[in-house]
Amino acid sequence: AVYGVFFMNFRLEDMPHKLRTDIVLSDRDTHEQFSDKLRFIFIELPSFRKEEEECVTDFERWIYVLKNMETLNRMPFKARKSVFEKLEKIVDIASLSKEERMKYDESIKVYRDSLVTMEFAEQKGRAEGLAEGMAKGMAKGKAEGKAEGKAEERRIIAGQLKRMGMSFDAIREVTGLSDSEIDKL
Repeated sequence: AVYGVFFMNFRLEDMPHKLRTDIVLSDRDTHEQFSDKLRFIFIELPSFRKEEEECVTDFERWIYVLKNMETLNRMPFKARKSVFEKLEKIVDIASLSKEERMKYDESIKVYRDSLVTMEFAEQKGRAEGLAEGMAKGMAKGKAEGKAEGKAEERRIIAGQLKRMGMSFDAIREVTGLSDSEIDKL
């Protein structure tokens, strides 16, 4: 769904005065809803009348800050909510000089580049580890398969020699199998 959120620092005369109004589009002729994936939300800031100490939810805190941003000389709720510290930093960034802003933007670029580099290294490490693990697993499986194949081959030969009437001592010497293994054949 696509939402358009509009903050109005005024009241529309033709609308009921309420803080939040959700609007959906409909066809003018048929009055059928145009789409359930497109909505508009209007926030009428003058309808919000709470004071700082009355704000309980994050939504109320955001609306308070937006409504009073021009008159605030400190950010409210700062001690209780880190989200407002982030908002205060954004406001501080907007007041940087051109040179300070360029330095800030460069530091952000370096930070983001390092995150991308670390993520790439982590993915590469995982891929290399997976490849190494698969190679070791395949080598171990191959070795076990060869050993099992050789053991099976010795049992087949021992069975053939036993059917030919060869003694257990001779079969044991040729195949390396124990008397109990030869007896089971």
